[in-house]
Amino acid sequence: MPARSPARDERTWFKSSYSGANATECVECAHVAHGVLIRDSKDAAGSVVSVEASAWRCFVGGLRRKQPAMPHSR
Repeated sequence: MPARSPARDERTWFKSSYSGANATECVECAHVAHGVLIRDSKDAAGSVVSVEASAWRCFVGGLRRKQPAMPHSR
């Protein structure tokens, strides 16, 4: 049987620890080889945004510094 790519629902999705009990305003993320996938937790079968690893690191770094992440030039 040939290997197949993992289906969308087979990925390991996670929510922020800041999500709390409010399930109406949350996104989920999943790490993949090229970066991170992001989706609306209320619509798991809906659209997914793909973010490159470098952009994700910049975003998370900005959150850790409690400042907006600044885009870097290539």
